[in-house]
Amino acid sequence: ARRGVPVDWRVADVTADAPEPGRYDLVLVAYLHLPAAALATVLAGARDALRPGGTVVVVGHDRANLEGGVGGPREPAILLTPEEVTAGLDGLRVRRAETARRPVTVDGDTVDALDTVVVATRPA
Repeated sequence: ARRGVPVDWRVADVTADAPEPGRYDLVLVAYLHLPAAALATVLAGARDALRPGGTVVVVGHDRANLEGGVGGPREPAILLTPEEVTAGLDGLRVRRAETARRPVTVDGDTVDALDTVVVATRPA
């Protein structure tokens, strides 16, 4: 509000309520861990919701976190990989797709959690 930027916050069941197509400049999917079919539906809805030039950002616990990181769900089937997320964003220009290290403090020590981070844009 201080910067004069309108934000349309929506709270909904993303597995049942897709956002309006072509309406949003930014769609954020953060730490949403679902079975593959449900995640594919959510990613398609996020992709379709973008206006030309709009961006989708997906971040969540990476499957590599099971062996090389800390925290997050322990069920491999619901963890993300950059490849699986980008596959669900057909037609978008991928700007970033990686497994990123995120420092967290556990019992006074700093350790890394591993997150999938994908940023993709609908062509103008």
